[in-house]
Amino acid sequence: MNKELSDLIEHYAHGGEKMSLAIRGLTREDLLQAPVSDKPELGKWTIQQVVIHLADSELVIVDRIKRVIADEDPKLLAYDENRWAKLLMYEEQSAEDAVTMVDIARKQLARVLAKLPDDAWKRTGVHSERGKLSLRQLVEIEINHLEHHLKFIHAKRAAMGKEMW
Repeated sequence: MNKELSDLIEHYAHGGEKMSLAIRGLTREDLLQAPVSDKPELGKWTIQQVVIHLADSELVIVDRIKRVIADEDPKLLAYDENRWAKLLMYEEQSAEDAVTMVDIARKQLARVLAKLPDDAWKRTGVHSERGKLSLRQLVEIEINHLEHHLKFIHAKRAAMGKEMW
């Protein structure tokens, strides 16, 4: 495996740890605190909703990645993240358990990704909204997705006066 792919897998594998650090020291009340309405740059979700969304997203992407690895030209279905946040009772779930799920899912899948030959990273599936996506693109999308939302979590912490450093 080339170094670039190895580094990509390593980055992916540590996403759960980054999530854990991002919410460390926050209380349940902190996690559920409503976004500041006059600061749209903080987003419209609570930290709790962001964390549960990241866990749901991870479970979906793991399924997509496995299908691309194991199936021929699989269909990869989109989902409505706002409906999921509303109807799947994100406020009632455990942020800590969600972080643990992401951590385990990423580490487990990283073991598989590390054993794939380089040409497997060109395998594709067809996303119902984005079209054809390669295995590499799927992993990169999920890495970027997590990083995007971690910025919101850190900004929300700062707005609450609970910065990590």
